[in-house]
Amino acid sequence: MTMATTQIQKSFCTTREAAEILGISIRTAQLWVESGLLEAWKTEGGHRRIARASIERLLANPPSPASVPAASAAHKELPLAPHNGAFQILVVEDQEDLLKLYRLNLGTWPMQPRLVTASNGFDALIKIGNERPDLMIADLFMPDFDGFMMLRSIRSVPEYSDMPIVVVTGLSAEDIAARGTLPEDIPVFPKPIPFAQLERVAEELRARKQRQP
Repeated sequence: MTMATTQIQKSFCTTREAAEILGISIRTAQLWVESGLLEAWKTEGGHRRIARASIERLLANPPSPASVPAASAAHKELPLAPHNGAFQILVVEDQEDLLKLYRLNLGTWPMQPRLVTASNGFDALIKIGNERPDLMIADLFMPDFDGFMMLRSIRSVPEYSDMPIVVVTGLSAEDIAARGTLPEDIPVFPKPIPFAQLERVAEELRARKQRQP
């Protein structure tokens, strides 16, 4: 093996190797590739290769403290009930006062969901990749990596193409249209947060999940 070949081999990683270096799950690495956070290409055989330089840049300059690529950070959860089959909801919202409001209100729901929160799109991709939620409730206007980019990244991965998502936003329909379209299957609710409607959505999804074999 020549030195040139060795250098070429060292210039990229497999998805699994990238995930191990960054301390994230393979599914999270796939989502980060789709979001453009990691530079990648596919070989003729259909295998994904990730540029090592993009991994090193991410390690040196993480997009935000909340989304540092560390396994311990990826599992910071706020459970309302033990994860023993409880319906799991991921709330993506950058305002801490609204996250507190979600915790208080969802804690009163009879179904007692298990709540996981994320403060931005990158953090949400970590949570989704490590533990697929039964429902994601997302804001659109967030720092670093907004909801539009996040939702496009999620829907571009076949494994997450049918994951239930609801948007709750203060943006008007005109604002949303100006910033970019959303996937047609994602309902949009205006703020203030419509907790009664969200509870109905969650109950319908939970009932559907329970009917599945």
